[in-house]
Amino acid sequence: MAPRGNSGDSPLVTAADLVPPSARPSRAGRNYRLLTAAAIITGLGTNGALIAAAFAVLDAGGDAGDVGLVAAARTAPLVLFLLIGGAVADRLPRHRVMVAANTLNCLSQAAFAWLVLAGEPRLWQMMVLTALCGTGQAFFNPAAEGMLLSTVSGEQASRAFALFRMSMQGAAIGGAALGGAMIAAMDPGWVLAVDAAAFAVAGALRSFLDVSHIPAREPGGGLLADLREGWREVVGRTWLWAVVAQFSVVVAAVGAAEAVYGPLVAEDELGGAGPWGLALAAFGVGTLAGAVLMMRWKPKRLLLAGTLCVFPLALPSAGLAVPLPVAGLCAVMFVSGAAIEVFGVSWMTALHQEIPEDKLSRVSAYDWFGSVAMVPLATALAGPVESLVGRAQALWGCAALVVLVTGAVLFVPDVRNLRRRTTPAEVVADAPASADAEGALGRLG
Repeated sequence: MAPRGNSGDSPLVTAADLVPPSARPSRAGRNYRLLTAAAIITGLGTNGALIAAAFAVLDAGGDAGDVGLVAAARTAPLVLFLLIGGAVADRLPRHRVMVAANTLNCLSQAAFAWLVLAGEPRLWQMMVLTALCGTGQAFFNPAAEGMLLSTVSGEQASRAFALFRMSMQGAAIGGAALGGAMIAAMDPGWVLAVDAAAFAVAGALRSFLDVSHIPAREPGGGLLADLREGWREVVGRTWLWAVVAQFSVVVAAVGAAEAVYGPLVAEDELGGAGPWGLALAAFGVGTLAGAVLMMRWKPKRLLLAGTLCVFPLALPSAGLAVPLPVAGLCAVMFVSGAAIEVFGVSWMTALHQEIPEDKLSRVSAYDWFGSVAMVPLATALAGPVESLVGRAQALWGCAALVVLVTGAVLFVPDVRNLRRRTTPAEVVADAPASADAEGALGRLG
């Protein structure tokens, strides 16, 4: 989310090129540039497409329940295929898995765009196409995170992660704002078409990633054996499974609030897609600010600092429940974006320093699986829950769940006490050594 040290030969221009050399991570090579450029491109397309999908459903005559079903259709394949995707990504060259997934995403979004632009798409058609897109993401996410975590090395890893995320979230700002503006001015299908093109370009870039630094896998057991090995890595670390369990609830609550209730509140109370796109862009600005902060701040207790910054994720749900005016909603979205970025960089740094390279994608898959496992249920039930208790009460419930589970995970000693490794002697013996490290460039996962 590692080629040898030839970054000076790369023709790509990314956000990293705009950062003064003294501020860049000391180890950031050609793979880093390719990953960053591709993430920027897909970020521009996908963040607008998520808004477009919701409004395509509404424009076709759908209601809250239909929006929830389409959102659930995207996340259900993640639950079904993520673990397989993680095992595949640790067994095959990760860049090939990423390119294949991008190809599937490109084709499914192109078909979705054609249906929307051609007339009134049926609900089942939209669900099938978003399910295909979700399937691509199930294989892409573990491969991408494993690739990212094996592309930088050294004590500057957290800065590299922050810079990568800053570039990615900067694209999210533009993507959300552009998507909202395009939907307000034209058919949502055009936004979906842009997303399809973005996946095509990003997949082409990722085909040039170098995986020669990753040691060849020793012959071993099959897929089930790989999954069991990854599971042992997760359950053997209390801090890891505790945070994954926490985020299974947090992501479900936030997903229901922002994927289902957010567009409905925007349509009924705020004036439509434009204001909601602006609020999502404010979240992106917040993540950018959080990434800038994490370029400089290196909390010693990684997960304590990160977990404390999960509490503000309750703010957007509360803001939608009131509902706040657009300016107020943008403010709470900004704060939550900055806070989650602190968690994100801290979490990636913890995985980078604690998990062996050959298990990164499988551990990432279990991480993703836990995070999204409850999202299909949450989004599918969002409409019925709204009918039962009311939209405002449902949103207050989402906020309360975030606060409760985040408070609970702070009782886990390993979450409070896991410390950043700051010297070479403290680096775990089985931490991966990237090709960039061999060539004076480094590791990013």
